[in-house]
Amino acid sequence: MSLARKRRIFYILIVFSLFFVVYTLRIAWVQTHAAFAAVTSSGKTINELAVRQREQGIELDPGRGNFFDRYGRQLTGITTWSPVLFPIKKLPAQEDLARIAASLGVSESELRSKWANLEVPYIWSGSHSKHGLLDHSSGVKEPSLAQMEGIEVLPHVVRYQSGQNGQQWLGYVAQRPDVIEQIRGSRKQSEHLPLTMQVGASGLEKTFDRFLRGAGSTRVYYAVDGKREPFPNVGTRVKGPEERFHPLQIRTTIDIALQQKLEALTEEMKVKEGAVVVLDAENGDVAAMVSRPFFDPNHIDLTGGSWGNRALKAVPPGSIFKTVIAAAALESGVTKPGEVFHCSGQYGKYGLACWKKGGHGDITLEQGYAHSCNIVFATLGERLSPGSIELAAAKLGLGHKVGWHEEKFMGGDDLWQFDHEEAGAIFHGNSPIDGGVLVQTAIGQRDVLVTPLQAANMVVTLLHQGRVTSPRLVSEIHFRDGSLLTNMPEHRGGTRAGQVSPRTAGLLLSWMNEVVESGTGRSLRQADWHLAGKSGTAQVEKAGKKYNHQWFIGYGPVEKPKYAVSVLVESKPEGSEHQATALFRRTMDLLAAYRPEQI
Repeated sequence: MSLARKRRIFYILIVFSLFFVVYTLRIAWVQTHAAFAAVTSSGKTINELAVRQREQGIELDPGRGNFFDRYGRQLTGITTWSPVLFPIKKLPAQEDLARIAASLGVSESELRSKWANLEVPYIWSGSHSKHGLLDHSSGVKEPSLAQMEGIEVLPHVVRYQSGQNGQQWLGYVAQRPDVIEQIRGSRKQSEHLPLTMQVGASGLEKTFDRFLRGAGSTRVYYAVDGKREPFPNVGTRVKGPEERFHPLQIRTTIDIALQQKLEALTEEMKVKEGAVVVLDAENGDVAAMVSRPFFDPNHIDLTGGSWGNRALKAVPPGSIFKTVIAAAALESGVTKPGEVFHCSGQYGKYGLACWKKGGHGDITLEQGYAHSCNIVFATLGERLSPGSIELAAAKLGLGHKVGWHEEKFMGGDDLWQFDHEEAGAIFHGNSPIDGGVLVQTAIGQRDVLVTPLQAANMVVTLLHQGRVTSPRLVSEIHFRDGSLLTNMPEHRGGTRAGQVSPRTAGLLLSWMNEVVESGTGRSLRQADWHLAGKSGTAQVEKAGKKYNHQWFIGYGPVEKPKYAVSVLVESKPEGSEHQATALFRRTMDLLAAYRPEQI
């Protein structure tokens, strides 16, 4: 062998030796130092990541922040004890399998089929069981069963209670890969954000989504071998983020006990479509908000539309809009209290008639409001300009969104608490406005659109001597340890349009009282509280058929108002009994007897 070839081999051996030494030193360093150093933005080490490769797990808690009612009662993130089945090579004996199946409320064959085919852990959520989630007294918690290989009863967090409700204001969550990708691009700790993570899709879940994203999920793991089969007798372990401040806790203004009682009331009265809004008369906060039809936040039907909040959708208001016309007429000086009108039953033009056949005869302005005389308000409508009507509506919180909002909230995006809140309208775009339009507008028809939230807030505005408030659904955000992150103070004061005068507000409140004493709301005189309000009926057409939207707005008790309430019952056949008035009375009777239970 030549000397040159020997030298070449020698140099190659030196290179390989150096490479082997460096590789050995690197492995030693990884084993002694690097394996215990954080290699991800959230602090995961190489050792932890290696262990993850030998584990399979299932999520027990997504780590999302939760909502609470005004008294601290939890609205989301309910912890329940659920049986978790793990893939195992050999199922329990037939006798034990039968006992487990009985505890779950299913047949032995159904349980065997499900368990034998598992490849990943499975939470028995109730989709195959008549009992659903288990509690501590369940048979599965018996020592003989709890010690079995392959099954454990673990605390599992479900986002919502099962069943339907009228809490569309709370909303629901859904898997939104597009949103998750956006979050990944704006956050460093992205390994906790799987594409299947659920984010807010509507309601408060959506408007407060950026505050609800937690620091990571809590999962239960079990060890597997190279064939991805579990090691026997090793058991499971639970892992979760060690976070003092997250997830956040959001305190709402809702009284959930009252909310549920009102939902039951609408069910009892067989209300199919509509809404009930209860506002705190002192500050305008939402104490309860029911939307019909109900929806199931665990099973959303996007085609049916029941997930939409009817309390925030604008519809024709009918005669409750006469409150705005009365305010506009008084503020503009085109009428004054005590003016006498004559109602013969027919207006004489535009095809308008009064609801009372034969008319009301000579009737004062106050009586015209109490008896909801169309002729009185058609006359006022033609005296007013479109601008004066729009101005009065704006002063009373109509024609624009009224829910609490703040620009660049906490340095982020603008925050609107009410998701999909509609602004409503007074007139339609740039269409010409003639006498016929003014007359129809004056009785709450034509192009006028109002939401139940706006209607209830209009009553609060009058109770506050004309100052428009912005209703809240959320009052505070807390850290996990209970310390305060931020609060959302009451937004009071007039709009850019200003406000109606305290005198006008006082007159309208007294006229609402007269509605109950001698007008269209006389059936409310037998209520438990002394009530005041205004009824309304709006004519609508659906699929070629004519229906009525029934309204009643008001407050009580008159001597010391506690609540302002608006009731909307939609799509009632023409000539139907005024269910909205009856529902208003039942709601107020419920409020009169209700005693909030603070915890």
